[in-house]
Amino acid sequence: MADLHTERLLLRHWRDADREPFARMNADPAVMEHFPALLTRAESDAAVGWIEAGFADRGYGLWAAELRATGEFIGFVGLSVPAFHAHFTPCVEIGWRLAAAHWGTGLATEGARAVVRQAFEVIGLNEIVSFTVPANLRSRRVMEKLGFTHDERDDFDYPNLSPGHPMRKHVLYRLSKSS
Repeated sequence: MADLHTERLLLRHWRDADREPFARMNADPAVMEHFPALLTRAESDAAVGWIEAGFADRGYGLWAAELRATGEFIGFVGLSVPAFHAHFTPCVEIGWRLAAAHWGTGLATEGARAVVRQAFEVIGLNEIVSFTVPANLRSRRVMEKLGFTHDERDDFDYPNLSPGHPMRKHVLYRLSKSS
């Protein structure tokens, strides 16, 4: 796995020292507002294990995001393969999760642009998707800044959430290499 560099970010392999700040993020109600639940430390550590396994299996994944100026871990930006069945799977998804202190600074968009380039130019993907709950306007704006398009006919019910769950409905965005 190659590190990715942007003007302000280093997207890199995970370190043991990232686990504590990642667990704090996953226990922050603001960061996890659009997820079904906060994560315990054990669940957060298991997520890091899942992320690292993705890199081992595919050679890409959710890179740890570090501020180049300070070396501070601030979250992740990268690619994953959803483990559920839907009308658009199998696919590769781009996603990000940053500590709330870094929202509104353009870092998610900056990191995601580097990941999009990696996905199309190095990995050789033809399409990537991104999805979230309709109310997650911050992430939807990032998707739109990156050139992803949304067609409401692609929207879906997240299969791992029960019918009637308030976060079950998701919007799907797509970006193709040709666009």
